[in-house]
Amino acid sequence: MTVIVVSGTGTEIGKTVTTAAVAAVALAAGRSVAVLKPAQTGVAPGGPGDAQEVTRLAGDGVTTLELARYPEPLAPDVAARRAGLAQVHPQDVADAAAKLATEHDLVLVEGAGGLLVRLDDEGGTLADAARLLDAPVLLVVTAGLGTLNSTALAAEALRARGVRQLGPVIGSWPADPDLASRCNLADLPKDAGTPLLGAVPEGAGSLHAPTFRAEAGSWLGPQLGGTWDGAVFAEREGLGTG
Repeated sequence: MTVIVVSGTGTEIGKTVTTAAVAAVALAAGRSVAVLKPAQTGVAPGGPGDAQEVTRLAGDGVTTLELARYPEPLAPDVAARRAGLAQVHPQDVADAAAKLATEHDLVLVEGAGGLLVRLDDEGGTLADAARLLDAPVLLVVTAGLGTLNSTALAAEALRARGVRQLGPVIGSWPADPDLASRCNLADLPKDAGTPLLGAVPEGAGSLHAPTFRAEAGSWLGPQLGGTWDGAVFAEREGLGTG
């Protein structure tokens, strides 16, 4: 059994679609998969959240669990406080993930927002939950200008907390990448301190679900069960050319 914490360098950068891709590849390999969403924000009661989106894309074989839901699209601690609802704490996340891990081959814990977004008034974060679980963090990053700094900061924060980074995945690779995005294919591993583990194409979440499942493995490296090759990808995308 394996627990992977999926976080990122910001919000709306492809964490859910990346989580779905990892889940789809694992399911195709015959593994049992659970996805834990500690805090869903910005979704009304009864509405489809990130966990439901993972199921839609990866398949009904995914077990999903949401610990808390807050209606306003804010950081979990603020959203909970404004809604008058209980906050989620890192230990809650760790306990729920550990229980799921006793029943599944792979547990993916998808955070809200960026790595150090607060879960509670004590300043607990998803990174703290990863430390409690002794689980690696899959860091979803952006492709273009500014990503090197945010990736380096996230990697430094993980090291300072004694949390292992599994590696970065580009959550939305542009259909027409600019020079910065292409150069970042070589520079992101330097700032992350680990090799790139994949690049999910822009718009992947809009694909027909069977197509998404069939193609997901080509977006992820062997460490995540896929066939993506960083060197081949960089050459194909014209790395270093104008």
